[in-house]
Amino acid sequence: MSAYDFTAQLSQASLSAGPRPSEVLQINLTKLCNQACKHCHVDSSPARTEMMSRPVIERCLEILAATPTLTRFDITGGAPELHPDFRELVTRARAPEIDAIVMVRHNLTVTYDPHPQTAESMDWIPDFLAENAVEVICSLPYYQEYFTDKQRGSGVFQKSIKGLRRLNALGYGRKDSGLVLNLVYNPIGAYLPAPQADLERDYRKELKDQFDIEFNQLFAITNMPVNRFRSDLERRGKYDEYMEKLMGAFNPTAVDALMCRSMLSVDYKGQVFDCDFNQMLDLPVELAGKAADVFSFDESRYSQRQIRFESHCFGCTAGAGSSCGGNTA
Repeated sequence: MSAYDFTAQLSQASLSAGPRPSEVLQINLTKLCNQACKHCHVDSSPARTEMMSRPVIERCLEILAATPTLTRFDITGGAPELHPDFRELVTRARAPEIDAIVMVRHNLTVTYDPHPQTAESMDWIPDFLAENAVEVICSLPYYQEYFTDKQRGSGVFQKSIKGLRRLNALGYGRKDSGLVLNLVYNPIGAYLPAPQADLERDYRKELKDQFDIEFNQLFAITNMPVNRFRSDLERRGKYDEYMEKLMGAFNPTAVDALMCRSMLSVDYKGQVFDCDFNQMLDLPVELAGKAADVFSFDESRYSQRQIRFESHCFGCTAGAGSSCGGNTA
């Protein structure tokens, strides 16, 4: 048993964290990415080849159409735009038959790099997102070049600024445009994020003053001790120190809004998980002793499941809490 027992922590605090009706269907469309960020819990890179199959995509669309509580469709990767069926997937999810709120986790630089496998131009991405009124969630580790490039690679900051300006020009982040542009902050290293409201104020001022960039919200997300980030912590002998920091910052008020309670996360093979982090650790939802998948989906059964908690879950309840939508407490 891990020394960092999240279930025991819940019990000690007299808290329960059972599932609620599923509101968000999040799919990891591919692990292929034009970048290889140091903090990436997916271990995405230009060398990855995993892609969601057509049958899994079709089944996910069927589930969206048939499940009234699932109103938000969160598409992530890798860089999800690199999947050959990305445009069709978005278009169908936005069509009247489904009419989901579609969110795409967009790394900003993918527009300006050729496709890692086909070398085709990806310049179509911003216009396509705007035409389909997709909510765009963009990583920008900091509003200064040095810190962003340190985490995500040389030249990423300048490409990101170029990408944000282009999205702004299409109406994203502008008042009354209806086009939502949210940014994501991750700490540079083994630290908890500063308060989200303070970070958002600083981002808003600096990006406006320096680059005339506007956005809707900033999400502050804790770096999870999973995959690439965990390996880096262990290599530097900092893993236990970071876990102690997360445990010491446990905030019981963050438990109520844990994203795993109202989210279903699907991997490229069609397996279903409580969250994206469990997905990367191969901890699928278990129903009747079997790993769940989209082809046997039944919302009534999922609402009765036992959520799988592990040591990394302390990252979601540390400080002001963390989820795919930022602070939760």
